[in-house]
Amino acid sequence: MSEMRRVVGINFDHMHMGDNLSFAHEHPDVELVGVSDERPERMESAIASFGLKPSQVFTDWRACMEQTSPELVILCPATGEHALWVERIAQFGCHVMLEKPFASNLADADAMVGAMARGGGRLAINWPLAWYPPHVTAKRLVDEGRIGEVQSVNYYDGNRGPLYHVEAKIETSAEFRAEEKAQSWFYKREKGGGSLLDYLGYGATLGTWFMGGASPVSITTVADDPEGLEVDEHSITIARYESGLCRFETRWGTFTDPWTHQPQPKCGFEIIGSAGTITSYDYEDTVRLQTRDEEEGLILPVDAQSAPFENPVQYMLHCIDTGQEIEGPLSPEMARVGQQIVDSAVMSASLGRTVELID
Repeated sequence: MSEMRRVVGINFDHMHMGDNLSFAHEHPDVELVGVSDERPERMESAIASFGLKPSQVFTDWRACMEQTSPELVILCPATGEHALWVERIAQFGCHVMLEKPFASNLADADAMVGAMARGGGRLAINWPLAWYPPHVTAKRLVDEGRIGEVQSVNYYDGNRGPLYHVEAKIETSAEFRAEEKAQSWFYKREKGGGSLLDYLGYGATLGTWFMGGASPVSITTVADDPEGLEVDEHSITIARYESGLCRFETRWGTFTDPWTHQPQPKCGFEIIGSAGTITSYDYEDTVRLQTRDEEEGLILPVDAQSAPFENPVQYMLHCIDTGQEIEGPLSPEMARVGQQIVDSAVMSASLGRTVELID
């Protein structure tokens, strides 16, 4: 790169902002020039971690944009406000990296794509699971044809709950969780809360990636209705494809968090092909491959990742610098298929019946 890339982080609703700012801070060609959030206390950790000056800290997002002139904006708002924030930032003509999920509905997703096209910037939707070495390794094996044509993907993922940790997976106290739950956007329907909207997009989008971009025909979803909560904490979606059925299950309330101890069932993916199968579980350092020649299964080490494919900031800046298209789960095109599945799942759960894929 010929010059430093100016990057800011705006809206700290999602705890992944700290992780994404770390990726920016560690990048040799990035200058982290500002952060903004209407609640100053949510920026304290970032200010301390990255040595930000008072002149680089804002509670007014527009002032942040006008005074820092960033090339890339990292956005981490509540799901229900993704369209609002993308449309705000798009008018400045800069690029946007939006933390998952894509949107709270398909109409918002399409509005965001339109806003970015008008502004001239590029949009990427970051799914942290897309950077996990076992899932990247599984995709390579799929692309090499090791299991033939992918016919089905089973997905189970979640954690103990969104309030059990903050950035860098730092565990919170019971007092924090009790106090925050009443006001957290994760538990408010209008803000896009619930395990289905938090985690189904992961499985639907990466499942689409594994299946080469295929879309399902119909969706059947059941979500729980916890007493005293506006949103679900557990959902199961069955997607019917021309090739077969896929299962996507989301869970807040796993026995353990997968980044400390894999719960049972394990979090991750089971990929079934015409000539073999792959199991790829979050945070593990191996994948298991089963083929016609090796029916007993092979335990394979995960691929080593290297720049610019170690994290979303590296990748986004690489695409900006080279002019390459944003591909895979981060691309709006593939994430849109995932959003169609999510929207259809929400409708199915609400109506209590199978629905055709929404478009």
